[in-house]
Amino acid sequence: MQTRFPFAHTFSIVARDPSTGEMGVAVQSHWFSVGTLVPWGEAGVGIVATQSMVEPSYGPLGLKMMRVGKTANQALTGLLALDSGKDLRQVAMVDCKGNVAVHTGDRCIKFAGHECGEGFSVQANMMANPTVWPAMAQAYRDSAGNLAERLLRSLEAGQAAGGDIRGMQSAAILIVAPANTGRSWSNRLIDLRVEDHSTPLLELRRLICLHQAYDFMNMGDDFLSSGNIDSALESYRRAAELAPEILELPFWQAVTMVDLGRIDEAIEIFKPIFLTQPDMRALLQRLPAAGLLSCDQITLNKIITLT
Repeated sequence: MQTRFPFAHTFSIVARDPSTGEMGVAVQSHWFSVGTLVPWGEAGVGIVATQSMVEPSYGPLGLKMMRVGKTANQALTGLLALDSGKDLRQVAMVDCKGNVAVHTGDRCIKFAGHECGEGFSVQANMMANPTVWPAMAQAYRDSAGNLAERLLRSLEAGQAAGGDIRGMQSAAILIVAPANTGRSWSNRLIDLRVEDHSTPLLELRRLICLHQAYDFMNMGDDFLSSGNIDSALESYRRAAELAPEILELPFWQAVTMVDLGRIDEAIEIFKPIFLTQPDMRALLQRLPAAGLLSCDQITLNKIITLT
């Protein structure tokens, strides 16, 4: 392993959701673009957080070892044995069976430490005080909701307890599927980064909400393609509700309603969109030629005129 390494003094959580099998890692740091260094994951394999005086190779090498059947503990033990700088490292791993392994080197800058629980580990270094990681662990245990929400609540608790002694700068979250789908684009369920921000956790929460909204849009498209109209419209409605500032979401909901012949309902949705973003009128008029809107010119003119 290399002897020169980047800094990423930070706090993070790695976890496997026992109800879904999803695995995730979330991190915050006062270091630019922490998401390019700390979080690693692979569907059906495991999750890694490598931090402190970061040795990034713990990520891909740890995943490689877990991919061939090593437990998280076996993978971490093997990598530490090869690392002359292990006293400066802080690394945590969770494998696809929920086994947890974590190491905090003796030379990690205080306050530094970790706490493990059922299927998860929290770890922190260069913290303002030693209550940060216990607060993170407690928050994860006590929180409800999906894995993304629980990971975020853990980070928020760490920040509320004092966080990084230097302050805040970047954050990231990565969640992978419980099994390899064979489609690489589907294996990463969430992969979001805040590279540089005065309140990165607030921004990360906003991005997670947007991610959920677009997930509902995609679900709506899937329901529509299978002929489940009611479920499609409900998914589109929930997407628009989660992100009312993104006017494109209700725009496509209204397009679907036009296709269904529900013109009056579509017009009521189009009205505020066209008022705020007039260019969306022009976009609507281009859709029939692309086969993305099924209506005659008279109906299209009616929509454009009445809105």
